[in-house]
Amino acid sequence: MAIDDPVKPDEPTAGAGSPSPTGPASTWSALRPLVLRVHFYAGILIAPLLLVAAASGLLYALSFQAEKVLYSHELTTDVGGRTLPLGTQVAAAREAHPQGTVTAVWPSSEDGATTRVLMSSPDVEEGKSLAVFVDPYTGKVRGELPSYGSSGALPLRIWLDELHRDLHLGDLGRNYSELAASWLWAVALGGLLLWIGRKRASKRALLVPERTAKGRRRTLSWHGSVGLWAVTGLVLLSATGLTWSKYAGENIGAVQDQLGGATPGVSATLDGAAGAGDGHEGHGGGGHEGGHQGPDVGIDKAVEAAAAKGVEGRISVILPADGSGYVVKETDTQFPVHLDSVAIDPADGRVMDELRFADYPLLAKLTRIGIDAHMGVFLGLVNQLALAVLMVALILLIVWGYRMWWLRRPTKERALSVGRPMPRGAWRKVPLPVLLPLAAATAVVGWFVPMLGISLLVFLAVDIALGLAARTRAKA
Repeated sequence: MAIDDPVKPDEPTAGAGSPSPTGPASTWSALRPLVLRVHFYAGILIAPLLLVAAASGLLYALSFQAEKVLYSHELTTDVGGRTLPLGTQVAAAREAHPQGTVTAVWPSSEDGATTRVLMSSPDVEEGKSLAVFVDPYTGKVRGELPSYGSSGALPLRIWLDELHRDLHLGDLGRNYSELAASWLWAVALGGLLLWIGRKRASKRALLVPERTAKGRRRTLSWHGSVGLWAVTGLVLLSATGLTWSKYAGENIGAVQDQLGGATPGVSATLDGAAGAGDGHEGHGGGGHEGGHQGPDVGIDKAVEAAAAKGVEGRISVILPADGSGYVVKETDTQFPVHLDSVAIDPADGRVMDELRFADYPLLAKLTRIGIDAHMGVFLGLVNQLALAVLMVALILLIVWGYRMWWLRRPTKERALSVGRPMPRGAWRKVPLPVLLPLAAATAVVGWFVPMLGISLLVFLAVDIALGLAARTRAKA
């Protein structure tokens, strides 16, 4: 993200001097004022939303490690011999919370880690689960906490995730995050063009801040150099954030489906209706009350059947419901990812269907990896640190942008004035063969990313109104 401002005499740009009437230099000279004006207004008006998103995103990235400390009692236990059967562990969770209905189980995946039994329960909000943490060696319940999402976010991360996503305002608040994500890529790429398009004494000044520069030029040097290093990450964050936004997300999902890139799922539907109970319900301690009512080999047999197909390690087991079987999924998102899954018939432990991550369409793979990277779970701690650094960079870019705006204010005229944007009418300088495709592309992007299109129209309307008001005052 970057906030640039009109050129000063001591800051030459590409196209300065005597460019040829045609060619890339001449085209950029005509385009630059327009890019600069849009970049300026977007930076000034959208930056507060980006600042909130960056600050909350920074806290979210750090929450993964904070959870390990804050909830260490629930998440870990002393290593103590052989682990108990999963059915026994699930039974202990049910006994502790008889009002809950078990929906899934995350078996302990490493020594000293607890098993997480997920329940739908009246004690937690809709859309969340009650996670009961069971000591796999003793069967004792070590605690329970609300849990959310495939990453198993606990209360701290749930609160920060909702702050980042919707400011705890529900659907209304989602407009803030979608608006920020809609403009982030545009402002970042606009800043990249403005920074690369400047003339400079050496290429080093493109990548590294100028130490000898002073005042606004020094701030601009830091702003541009850091923005150059951060732009790729910011654009990827914007793109992945839009995939689950309310309006743009629907359009992205529709395009993904049309291109055959929808995320596939393993089929766990049983042949025919679930049979009546025959005395085998809950065999092995893994039955699922309130759901599947027929014969059940139990969760341990289901996990063994999945392991025989190579689905093992860090897994999640979705218990059978009426008309469906067990679904055992790998949940190791760290590279190289292990996300294979199988469906198990609860009556006899037969594998009904299997799905390998390698068989996902390429677009579905990229979408999954992109979202996991946005959430900080793709590369574990490395991913989380990278997100934290990127959020700090975005916060600094915003602060430097506003500082440049402040330093450029006309102090002699008004004590509390601020920097002015590029003069109006910049679009008139753009050659028609460039302006028409640019306008068409903007319209298409504005339709595909509605929050970007609507806010851009609002910017234009306000700008026109201010221009008319200025002309009226000038005539008076």
